[in-house]
Amino acid sequence: MAKSKLVKANEKIADAVVGGYKKIEDGVVGAYKKVEDGFVDKFLTHEGETVEDAEKRLAEEQVQREAAASASVEASKNAGKH
Repeated sequence: MAKSKLVKANEKIADAVVGGYKKIEDGVVGAYKKVEDGFVDKFLTHEGETVEDAEKRLAEEQVQREAAASASVEASKNAGKH
């Protein structure tokens, strides 16, 4: 009987800790997102472009840069084999 009371008490504590953590995490992530959107809006949007459009464009450009970098690495590896 005592063991089940301890287990229940520990579960309540765990739920409270996890709930508190989630609230803090949501607050921090939300605040970061506001700062990020403000930065994108101020410095990275092109004329007439929304923040969402700019974020999509930037993500696509990043994928292209990573693909070009991979191709460059592969080309230099292959050049060294000859």
